[in-house]
Amino acid sequence: MTRVTLVFALAALLAVASCDASAQEPTPLDEVVVTAPKPDEPPPKSTRIGEPELAARRASASDSARLLQDVPGVTLNGAGGISSLPAIHGLADDRLRIQVDGMDVTSACPNHMNSPLSYISPTQVQRVTVFAGLTPVSAGGNSIGGTIQVESAAPEFASSADELLVRGHLGGFLRSNGNGIGYDVATSIAGTGSSVSYSESTARSDDYFAGDEFKAPGLAAPLRGWLDGDEVGSSAYDGTTNRNVGLALRHEGHLLRLDLGRQNVGFEGFPNQRMDMTSNENRLANLRYAGQFDWGTLDLRVFDQDTRHAMDMGDDRFFYGFGMPMDSESTNRGAHSKASLELSDRHTLGVGGEYLTYRLDDWWSPVGSSGSMCCEKFWNVRDGEQSRLGVYAEWQADWSPQWLSLVGARVDRVASDAGDVQGYNDVMAMWSADAAAFNARDHRRADTHVDVAVLLRYVPSQTLTFEGGYARKTRSPNLYERYAWSTSAMAALMNNFVGDGNGYIGRVDLEPETAHSVSASGELHDAEQAAWSLRATLYATKVNDYIDAIRCDFGQCSAANATATDAFVLLQYANQSALLYGADLSGHWLVTRSDRLGSFTLRGTLGWVRGENRDTDDDLYNIMPLHGKLALVHELGGFRTAVEFGAVESKTRTSSVRNEMQTGHYSLLDLRSSYAFEHARVDVSIENVFDRFYSLPLGGAYLGQGLSMSSFTIPWGTPVPGAGRSINVALSVDF
Repeated sequence: MTRVTLVFALAALLAVASCDASAQEPTPLDEVVVTAPKPDEPPPKSTRIGEPELAARRASASDSARLLQDVPGVTLNGAGGISSLPAIHGLADDRLRIQVDGMDVTSACPNHMNSPLSYISPTQVQRVTVFAGLTPVSAGGNSIGGTIQVESAAPEFASSADELLVRGHLGGFLRSNGNGIGYDVATSIAGTGSSVSYSESTARSDDYFAGDEFKAPGLAAPLRGWLDGDEVGSSAYDGTTNRNVGLALRHEGHLLRLDLGRQNVGFEGFPNQRMDMTSNENRLANLRYAGQFDWGTLDLRVFDQDTRHAMDMGDDRFFYGFGMPMDSESTNRGAHSKASLELSDRHTLGVGGEYLTYRLDDWWSPVGSSGSMCCEKFWNVRDGEQSRLGVYAEWQADWSPQWLSLVGARVDRVASDAGDVQGYNDVMAMWSADAAAFNARDHRRADTHVDVAVLLRYVPSQTLTFEGGYARKTRSPNLYERYAWSTSAMAALMNNFVGDGNGYIGRVDLEPETAHSVSASGELHDAEQAAWSLRATLYATKVNDYIDAIRCDFGQCSAANATATDAFVLLQYANQSALLYGADLSGHWLVTRSDRLGSFTLRGTLGWVRGENRDTDDDLYNIMPLHGKLALVHELGGFRTAVEFGAVESKTRTSSVRNEMQTGHYSLLDLRSSYAFEHARVDVSIENVFDRFYSLPLGGAYLGQGLSMSSFTIPWGTPVPGAGRSINVALSVDF
């Protein structure tokens, strides 16, 4: 796979999308971009994924983030098997606002193992809305990269008083690579004014296997051959169970909905981290009121999330014969209110307010009866707290059938604090000196955010749509970026949510990130928006006080740490400036359609992004290289078959301060087929048909086996490999 192939793919996409398809009969298209939104529809610069697209992806996904992998501008950073971290235009994790059923879910782990989308099973996801880059202020707040809103199914009600609506669902899947298996069940009973529902899902998998060229990296002699040559260590997950109960009451234009959820994860391995998640227990309560009035709509929500999280060494690792337990506990509570006021037929005013508070304790139990890890709790973050109070106003104007504008402003106040800390003991200077220096400081910080967004849409004709705008967005550092305090290599290596194998040290005085983003899109399509389309987006984001990293040269950091080029290093967070820019291209072309043969549609996406540190002239970390996908989709009655070809260019622009590893170019072929009966669906897919070996460009460093806590025994230089061939089968029945 070379750059020439990717250029050819782009040329093919441009050629087929620009063909004159006026003679073709239109075919329905999944809802992606809305050209004339009403107040309850997606505003400009958003992408919506509905049930048809989601159903095709669930058969091969236990990770809800994978449902986003074909959205233009979205890529996935590697983590555990159910915990990928979405990135939008090169900005990921806490730089995005990710909402699950309207709740702002927060990771409670120094490695961000319990990422927001890991708290909802793909089988529960019914709709996804993605704001790539430019985000309305009503959907933003304490984020700079965009917003992802994931929603489960809305409650259903009977249509008449003498009817009792009963629904049921049963599904299951098998996957050959890793011996993955799981099931999901759901049921609901409803009258005209009340509805009760229950859903449950579970999934497990062994370690997955890479393509046929992967060999375990050069381990120390006693470990060589300990694992099979192509097994990717610490990639398994087990005991993943989600249970949810819903109660909804409806009266005329008013809805009251209560959802209670509980998740238990018994184990999840992380091949790009030095630890595994050995337990994660999460409880959610989400209460929402939605009302329609003569003047508009009102939406109120309160929610509570409680998480108990534990890390240790899984079976693929060891630490001198004993474990290294690490625990965290958090509470995440919030209240949202928003109102939409219909000022006239063409003008709508949206106003709202939010209050969120997040509390975190992160401690590591002592190990052994003597030595450096005895004999008290190590407090990584103690009494950590971050609260946010925000208000916004947003004005949408439909000036004419051709022009639409959305203008908004918001103000947020973010306050952070943490208590005093301690190491495993006060005897050894490796703990006491850093703890004393941290405790001597005032830890409380307060930031004021002022965000604005101006989004425009212009539709000059039935075949052409333009969108564009500007946004100013702000994000405060998270608790680990500010309060991870120890310069000891062991402690710093535990504070890493980017998977690069390095250790990270916090900085109390970090300033908030402020991003200035511009974006412009154009879309060509047939008059019915069914037969063909081509959409191109150009964007750029300048980030002041971007939280990057510098080499640690104080405390326990060695002199060699500052100059090492082929080793894992210790880093400290620092404010610098960054520039990200790129382009997205997507399109489709209805090749042909007939009653006998069905329809054949060609779909494609292409993405390119660059990220630069403007202070150091270094490249930003984990930026996806040029990548694209072409798919030929055939539909006939209930049959849907897709042949997908994806290609990724070599990653040669890497972050030198992190000693980021380069990866090679690769291409993959996937085959997918499904048949939808009246009350059932069968999905079969073969992913990576030719069992190609490849390294994940955003997968991080491979640390999945052996003595993972040592920077020396685990060799630097091996990226996490991607999965080899997998045959997947899924069946679902609805009644």
